[in-house]
Amino acid sequence: MARFRCTPIPTETARRWRATGLDDRSQTLHRRVVDGPGFPCRHCLRLGMPGEAMLLGSYALPHPQGVYWTPSPIFLHADDCARFEVMDEIAPIVLANGTVSVRAYDAGEMCLYDLGAISEGQAVAPLLERALADPRTRFVNIHTARPGCLLTAVERL
Repeated sequence: MARFRCTPIPTETARRWRATGLDDRSQTLHRRVVDGPGFPCRHCLRLGMPGEAMLLGSYALPHPQGVYWTPSPIFLHADDCARFEVMDEIAPIVLANGTVSVRAYDAGEMCLYDLGAISEGQAVAPLLERALADPRTRFVNIHTARPGCLLTAVERL
């Protein structure tokens, strides 16, 4: 597989959300306590553990811009967590997800429909490899397939 990095939300965004209690649309964040499966933090890219407090809000994705831009609901640990900085490793929140959607985009931030695919989180590696191997791909976003929330952006290194 081409070298890659799963890219979490910026630390500045996480700090701003925690400090202000507002999301990217200036809406009040929802505070939830992990009480079951799910709750994937988009900063450390790990699942929240039972009893941990999480913040839920609307995140303004930096990419894609243009016709494919969309906000996404995301979870964030309410307390500080270390930003995911691992190279060449699929984020734990992707692997733990039952069904994910791989969406590749070109340099013009247009969706490459022929590279889009859905799989179980643990089976995403070949789909990601295929998207990253295509010379048209500038970046990939991996979403939850059912609700469509961004899990992580992926960039080729």
